[in-house]
Amino acid sequence: MTSAVRIPVTFNARGLGGIVTETGDTMAPVLFRSDSLAELTEQGLRRLAELRIGTVVDLRTAGERERAADVLPADGSVRLLPLPIQGGAMDEMVQRLLPSDTAPVALTAAQISEMADQVPTLEDLYIAILESSPAQFAALARAVIEAADSDRPGVLFHCTAGKDRTGLAAALLLLTAGVSRAHIVADYAQTQESLAGPFAEHLTGLITALGIPLTPRLETLATRSPESAINAALDWIESAHGSALSYLKTGGLSDDEGQQLRLALVIAASDTSGSSGSSDS
Repeated sequence: MTSAVRIPVTFNARGLGGIVTETGDTMAPVLFRSDSLAELTEQGLRRLAELRIGTVVDLRTAGERERAADVLPADGSVRLLPLPIQGGAMDEMVQRLLPSDTAPVALTAAQISEMADQVPTLEDLYIAILESSPAQFAALARAVIEAADSDRPGVLFHCTAGKDRTGLAAALLLLTAGVSRAHIVADYAQTQESLAGPFAEHLTGLITALGIPLTPRLETLATRSPESAINAALDWIESAHGSALSYLKTGGLSDDEGQQLRLALVIAASDTSGSSGSSDS
């Protein structure tokens, strides 16, 4: 299982180190997934240093970053790498579905029904994101490789809620490392519990503020992480590409980089010198 990582103020941060792969190797404490760092405190900035996080990969769109830029150390000790992935910003998606540029005071029943018919399922959304974003996910993998030999090898990747784009990124990297589907699904499902409460209310508020009723499908898109969604993504990766690494290669990752990525992600079972690595909890 993954471990919760306390990085004030985030709701959905955790490290992926310590998971045992299907071959008995162990995930190195170098991958961290999170929601937005827009409200990171001074204590949170110190926590980035303690966790040896030297790279933050922002998977949000330019509009999302403009509305809520990450808070990072002013000394340049953390590199920011924007890799915008379209399709995961719930408020932007809903805005595009509105019948006009300016939302009416109250949508008619017909308008609501028409819009509801256009809202994708999480399963469809994830496959669409994977189909359109291999270059971004490959660039994330390359950032992990580049950080591996530095004094701050930790890479934190995030979107707004740390659920959809972040969840797919985590799945791809864990698959490449040889982690079982059961562990990947469990990590993904953990997000729903992390988001429950005030943060989920904030996410749904981004939708209702546009004058749109919160339909079950929209609520699922914004705040839920059902196992069926990530399983659909994993099935698509396997059926369309055979493996996560083959998928990343379609985004530009080379064979040599694929080998380097696995070396960066895991501590081999036979490598007793790696057993003293610091915890990411």
